[in-house]
Amino acid sequence: MSLPTPTEKFTYIAYLGLGSNLGEREHWLMSALHLLNQEAHTAVVDISAIYETDPVGFQEQPSFLNMACRIETQLSAIALLQFALETEHKLGRVRTLRWGPRTIDIDILLYHNIAVATEPLQIPHPRMMERAFVIVPLLEIMQEADRRWEPGFTDVQVDSDGVRKWITINWPLESEHFVN
Repeated sequence: MSLPTPTEKFTYIAYLGLGSNLGEREHWLMSALHLLNQEAHTAVVDISAIYETDPVGFQEQPSFLNMACRIETQLSAIALLQFALETEHKLGRVRTLRWGPRTIDIDILLYHNIAVATEPLQIPHPRMMERAFVIVPLLEIMQEADRRWEPGFTDVQVDSDGVRKWITINWPLESEHFVN
């Protein structure tokens, strides 16, 4: 796919993975969605159910709540990464231990039909196909046409052990009571 020229307005579709395992986990997820949606050039258009998941990597920590969202954005992939990191910071994310506890984690899973391989960002997310806590919510909301972006999405098999549906939220109507 060719990229638009800088004078063109173009809306990209991106899928993000969100996770939290500290404090009011649902609150952190909904707060992140609302902050993402408040960005002038980004709109959250769909969200998955929220799933409770077992920790991966560092096991001695609380269970996570994970979800995925589909957004439309005019931000470049790098600008979207920067905005996601700023959102994490606003919500108290402190990076101390890899795969450790966190208030919020926001990962760019897919960005339009574009692959990125830079030091700060890799798209598609390099480990998403190995992680049921990412794939289960992603497949729930992924548009059929978008599944052609990444080989393997049309016939992906997921071992969903350790992934349990927590709650389904009608975005954005029911999400308001989580954020204050």
